[in-house]
Amino acid sequence: MKRIFLLLACLAAVWSAAAKVELPEIIGSGMVLQQNAEARLWGWANPRAAVRIETSWGGKCTVESDAKGRWVAVVKTPAGSYEPQRITITSGERVTLDNVLVGEVWFAAGQSNMEMPLGGFNNCPVAGANEVIARAGARRGKLRYVKVPLTATYTPQERVAGKWNECTAETAPRFTATGYFFAAMLNDVLDVPVGIVDCTWGGTRVESWTNREILETYPDVDLSEEAIATMTDWLRPMVMYNAMLHPLAGYTIRGFLWYQGESNVNQYADYAVRLANMVSLWRGLWGQGDIPFYYVEIAPFSYNNNCAAYLREAQWKASEIIPNSGVICTNDLVEPYEATNIHPCNKRDVGQRLAYMALNKTYRYGNIACESPRYESMEVRDGKAYLTFTHAKDGFSRMEDIRGFEICGPDRIFHPADVAVDRRKLQLVVSSGKVAEPVAVRYGFRDFMPGNIANLRELPLVPFRTDDF
Repeated sequence: MKRIFLLLACLAAVWSAAAKVELPEIIGSGMVLQQNAEARLWGWANPRAAVRIETSWGGKCTVESDAKGRWVAVVKTPAGSYEPQRITITSGERVTLDNVLVGEVWFAAGQSNMEMPLGGFNNCPVAGANEVIARAGARRGKLRYVKVPLTATYTPQERVAGKWNECTAETAPRFTATGYFFAAMLNDVLDVPVGIVDCTWGGTRVESWTNREILETYPDVDLSEEAIATMTDWLRPMVMYNAMLHPLAGYTIRGFLWYQGESNVNQYADYAVRLANMVSLWRGLWGQGDIPFYYVEIAPFSYNNNCAAYLREAQWKASEIIPNSGVICTNDLVEPYEATNIHPCNKRDVGQRLAYMALNKTYRYGNIACESPRYESMEVRDGKAYLTFTHAKDGFSRMEDIRGFEICGPDRIFHPADVAVDRRKLQLVVSSGKVAEPVAVRYGFRDFMPGNIANLRELPLVPFRTDDF
């Protein structure tokens, strides 16, 4: 009889060990789940095993793992609140996830200007960071983030490191600065917890976040391991998508935030289509339809080839072919001394402008402006160019000392322009004593040419050109 009991005990121990539930790192205690949603949870158990999910708010379901042990479950989440919740997952062994919050979740991606933490980079500070970090404890229980470590592989992965962090004075220095200011504004307005998934790598191209199948259609991209191995780490195509983004695909979110483009300035001709392809890929992976994709125009910087002006133009063109997308302008968010600093210190306004766009377009706060003035049309009369703009129905932020405009005649040589405001028609009147017959006008259309005019909500005029020279 003792032998039978011993055998049964051994079998029970073996079965219990084999039945252990495994979860990806992003699903764990302290996580933030998207509110009012069918939130997706997944993991691994025994093949063809029953997996039971129960939540403290009353949601429950049972699913079966597949032949390889992978399972996926969907749980309905309630409205967001600051009350910590609990989730138990059982398949032989019970796993309990504590201190789970329900609120708003956004996925922040791109290169170094999105990656840049509140603590700053070497010789590149974030303005006001010390005060923000000192006060970060006031956001405990309100803001959380995941920082995905820099990881690269040649094949798509199912797991990547990175766990949820509370916002405190100890953790805030590593919080993406743009993501922090975005989240703080949403938290203030919506009054629910906000979670940011930070999936970034400085210097990466749009091709770095795109899969093999799409990249194989690009004639200039070599995906052989030999070719990729010779490239600078952060410029490699595909490998960040495989290792950092693919494992997170499907974690239920409200939308995407994107700040990237500096490393693609020399490939501006292809950028709009390639960004649109990437967005379509991501949305397909998440399976949530055309969820919001809001992104940042690259800031003025002295690249010394003027390609950045065309890249910015491509970013705005991309918004016309990407459904449910929007761009924020940053032409005014640099200081003169930052001409050679690709990481401008003002991340507060970047994050807040992204938040204004989300609040207006996603959360339907119609009185929160989010669109910058954009060039609409030009009429030439009496040696002057009269320009009309959208999103400036109440006029402009200044009447004098308007900078950043250039004008040219038939010779196509651009000269600094004088600018006046037609108060009655709300037009900008552009001219130069060196140009008798205006042919074209440009604004901020150089690598580094910050402007200083905006609409009445302080949203800056978008750089533009009236020509196609």
